[in-house]
Amino acid sequence: MSSHSTRGFRQRGLKGWRTIERYFDMAFGSAQNPLRHLGTIGFLALWLLAASGVILYALFDTSVNGAWHSVERLAHLPLGLGRLLRGVHRYAGDLLMLVVFLHILREWLHGHAHGARRFHWLTGVPLPGFCFISAIGGFWLAWDQLGQYSALSTAEWLDALPLLASPLARNFLSPAALSDRMFSLFIFVHVGVPLLLLFGLWFHIQRLAHVAMLPPRGLTFGVILALALLALARPVLSHAPAALGQVPAELRLDWLLLWLHPLTDATSRGFTLTLTGGAVLVLFALPFLPRTPRAAVAVVDAENCSGCAWCFADCPYAAVTMVPHPDRRPGHRLAQVDADLCTACGICAGACPSSTPLRRARRLVTGIDMPQLSIDALRRRLRARLAASTAQRPIVVFSCRHGASHDNLHGADLSVLGLICAGQLPPSFVEYAMRNGAAGVLVAACREGGCEFRLGERWMVQRLTRQREPRLRVHAPAERLQLVFAGPGEEALLDQALQGLRERLRAMSPHVSMNANEIVH
Repeated sequence: MSSHSTRGFRQRGLKGWRTIERYFDMAFGSAQNPLRHLGTIGFLALWLLAASGVILYALFDTSVNGAWHSVERLAHLPLGLGRLLRGVHRYAGDLLMLVVFLHILREWLHGHAHGARRFHWLTGVPLPGFCFISAIGGFWLAWDQLGQYSALSTAEWLDALPLLASPLARNFLSPAALSDRMFSLFIFVHVGVPLLLLFGLWFHIQRLAHVAMLPPRGLTFGVILALALLALARPVLSHAPAALGQVPAELRLDWLLLWLHPLTDATSRGFTLTLTGGAVLVLFALPFLPRTPRAAVAVVDAENCSGCAWCFADCPYAAVTMVPHPDRRPGHRLAQVDADLCTACGICAGACPSSTPLRRARRLVTGIDMPQLSIDALRRRLRARLAASTAQRPIVVFSCRHGASHDNLHGADLSVLGLICAGQLPPSFVEYAMRNGAAGVLVAACREGGCEFRLGERWMVQRLTRQREPRLRVHAPAERLQLVFAGPGEEALLDQALQGLRERLRAMSPHVSMNANEIVH
């Protein structure tokens, strides 16, 4: 398959994914949409697994003969606590595997396997394997017929690889062949592998800034409550004790975690080995496939960088660091961009205090800027559009290129300027537009949690609501500013917000207060 056809397939898949996201937005709201918080839901599942696992391990008999009985005793704990613990542990494992798969799918559909994000992709590929290995090991510890089936199937599957001197499967030929020493290996697989997972997660997120470890509070409580209710309504029960030498009876499979075993039974070990090995190779190869050229990264101008570190604080990918300024003045620092980490989002330019169009310089040079859409070019375009407007109430629209398309916005009163990201917009541009004849300003960003660059929408809102530097000054009449959050395919929301701003401007008196503090959302 050519790179062109692959890209077309991915774009069709992305369109379908965004359609599903919009339905979830309607059901949960964009701020609590689970599809926009897959990574943090995965962390939540991991914390639940760790917390419930510690308690379960304290109640567990780590011997072949005592394991099944100790697990079975959980069902008899008062108030259903045993069922709750075991159920939350199992269903949190299911949830982790589900969100990991969806997270990989989402990142691929958005094209996040290349460029500065290649590191995150490559360090993330091994993590599902660690999750899968640990989860399968958990079934062995219960040592019922399902655990016996999984352990024997796994041993036979591994024996197909020319790696071991003696077959693993022979350890499960008879009760005498399985010792507590082998059971200790089961415990290591289930308990030790998660330590590798945590180490891998640290690598995976170390190049990200402002990493959230939990979903929004409402979503966190909702996930925990759902898992608890599921644990009580559909309790996880043990099968009959394992009996080596006997074929297990009918099994209740967990298809999210144990799908490999029935697939191997239905096909062959060679087929599933090829399937899993091929999938891993494809995932590792994706970042190296041909793609469109990478966008130019942010550029620092030493003469205009004040060393304020606002760009350092706002960069979502830790691409900006502060170093001693070359003028060697004590305490004077300079921003420095790591080209390997920069995603060319422009959020740093929006954070720079020298990115204000209110400066009188003929050519506006900022401390940090984007070559493909500089702050100076944005100011020149804004000036030209407003100067050419003959509308009675001109409206300036600053629109994120990754959000709802502004191509269908029409009207003689409109001056539309596209941004790499909504976070690229310096707040002073709102005041500048109004000073130069704009009756109103509309800023269009992605949905909450749906920013292409993670934090652009959040920082933009905080700057324009005067919660984060650089802040929108009070001289900008807030009632003439409209914010709208609309993703691709939600152009109707963008048009609705624009019509609302037009109606509000028509209803306003000619003299607008300059001290309003509330911004309309």
